[in-house]
Amino acid sequence: MTLLLSVWHLYAMPADSLSIDTVARQLTIDEVEVTARRRMDNVMPVQRLTGERLQQLSVQNVADALRYFSGVQVKDYGGVGGIKTVDIRSMGSHHLGVFYDGIEIGNAQNGTVDLGKFSMDNLEEISLYNGQKSELLQSAKDYGSAGTLYLRTRRPVFKTDKPYNLQVGMKAGTFGLANPSLLYEHRLTDNLHLSANAEYTYATGRYHFRIHKMNPDHTVAWDTTGIRQNGDVQSFRAEAGLFGYLPSGKWHIKGYYYQSEKGIPRAIIRNVWTSAQRQWDRNSFVQGSYQDERDFGARHIGNGHRTLRWLASAKYSNDYMRYLNPDTTLMYIDNKFTQHEVYLTGSLQYDIFSWWGVSVCGDYQFNSLYASLVNFPYPRRHTGLVAAATAWHYKWIRAQASVLSSSVKDEIRRSTQQTQHAAERLQRFTPAVFFSYQPLLKEELYVRAFYKKIFRMPTFNDLYYTDVGNISLKPEDATQYDAGIEYTKAFDFKPANILEGLQVHLKADAYFNQVNNKIVAIPKGNSQYRWQMMNLGYVEITGVDANAGLTFLFAHDVKLDVQMTYTFQRARDLTDPKDELTYGGQIAYIPLHSGSVTGCISWRDWALNYSFIYVGERYHNSANIPMNYEPSWYTHDLALSKLFRFQKWNLSTSVEVNNMLNQQYDIILNYPMPGLNGKVVLKAMF
Repeated sequence: MTLLLSVWHLYAMPADSLSIDTVARQLTIDEVEVTARRRMDNVMPVQRLTGERLQQLSVQNVADALRYFSGVQVKDYGGVGGIKTVDIRSMGSHHLGVFYDGIEIGNAQNGTVDLGKFSMDNLEEISLYNGQKSELLQSAKDYGSAGTLYLRTRRPVFKTDKPYNLQVGMKAGTFGLANPSLLYEHRLTDNLHLSANAEYTYATGRYHFRIHKMNPDHTVAWDTTGIRQNGDVQSFRAEAGLFGYLPSGKWHIKGYYYQSEKGIPRAIIRNVWTSAQRQWDRNSFVQGSYQDERDFGARHIGNGHRTLRWLASAKYSNDYMRYLNPDTTLMYIDNKFTQHEVYLTGSLQYDIFSWWGVSVCGDYQFNSLYASLVNFPYPRRHTGLVAAATAWHYKWIRAQASVLSSSVKDEIRRSTQQTQHAAERLQRFTPAVFFSYQPLLKEELYVRAFYKKIFRMPTFNDLYYTDVGNISLKPEDATQYDAGIEYTKAFDFKPANILEGLQVHLKADAYFNQVNNKIVAIPKGNSQYRWQMMNLGYVEITGVDANAGLTFLFAHDVKLDVQMTYTFQRARDLTDPKDELTYGGQIAYIPLHSGSVTGCISWRDWALNYSFIYVGERYHNSANIPMNYEPSWYTHDLALSKLFRFQKWNLSTSVEVNNMLNQQYDIILNYPMPGLNGKVVLKAMF
């Protein structure tokens, strides 16, 4: 169409006006954005936050954004620098795999990833899968978790006549927050792009709090007000990447560096809230991937082409942590830990027909841990993973099946009486089956179900931590069952006076999970400073996740987007039938009911965003008795943003007010969260 219009313009002009500049000008058109509704390709339930919607939320980090997903519990110890971990469907944070640009972020030491370390400024998409992704071309690691979280950073996109992008940002707010950031992207050639970004975060972490506790007879146990101490943080993050494009593939190389020093606020107990504990972190990694494909031509039998795709990735990471507790009245601790990880993966996908594909992938991972602890065994772990998968679809039916073989071998460099024999070589096979059915081909209505069996290895801390670890620990086994329905419908009311369009998206999943051999810590002797890791737990989780989205298109460029989530979870501790207090009780910090509502109304370059989060009543122990009761909490957040457009650059401004009603609440017992707070965000884009 562009060519025909250009030729028509040339014939319509006088011959003497056809200069070279005129022809070039006639052949240049403005950028055109084409949008359409995409058919659902995911057999598994998935939740996403992308693009502009991701930036509209009044959040500081990834953990804050995940609170708007159903089925997710975030453990937050308060403040800008507080540790933040995520639990999906009450399986435990160890069962959630976190992937950064397609490669998993590992932590062999304690098995969890602090999502507070990742910024929102450079993220393009956050995806949360229950089970695993629907793709066949992926690493074996992608099959190895009960749920997976994917963080995808932005790839450079350039205008035709502009070889670079520059973005300078500044966030400032309460608790002494100062957060400058810089992003630079450069088009080296048409097929080679460079991206680099960095940010610095400083905050005092001082905020007012009030903890009000009641006795079982509803009398006041104690009422404390004060200022949160030792919550300061200083951190620096830098990333750089090269992105290459091939005729039939792509590749990228990325380097990441993060460094922080922060105080660790203590629990508010007995009216004491001062603390001198400190933590230093230094994380770095280099990773890269290469993806390509080859087309073998059309088949004589069946539709489509025979296509072979391959993906190869590699990563090296180095993580350092120092923890200091100088309080000699309790126990003086100054521990240093260093982790090394080498990770290699390769996968092949072959499309036999357009409706049937198969894949095979293999991973190798090496982990080692060094610590300053006395008699530390310096463990090393070799992990080999091989997965085979197939996907099949025909008109209204989609199905996928996979099997993962996991082989784990630990080695001990320094043998002690506790670890005189390293863990035996572990070999496991874990299957998964996923199914999706579309009853009406003309309607975007899908019914789905899946079954998956998976396990998680004990961490180095579980096995080898001095005087705590237990070399005889068994892996945790998890079994998942899920059934759900999803429906999307768009309505066009044009011509109309006010409402021009409406899109409805509804989704609900019911699930049942079982966790066997759950690893728990129990006191060893009479001392509270001596613990032992044991396989004692068995948990059953029954729940429902529901999501609803409404998008209204009004006249005069007005748009209203509303997203709602609801979660019901019955997570019962069935470990010991003889324990009348804990048997059958809701496990710690899991509410029966939780949900969120977000809304954004926009008009041209203005946007007003509102969000509401609710977490229901909980208990901080499986003994569901009044003294362990934790009340429900909720927050209201509001943000107003405006984009100012200038001739050669744009300025994005935002004013955010969080916890508008100054709700006083704890996510973790005796760790008070901030009350009313605010933030101003400025971003200049050149």
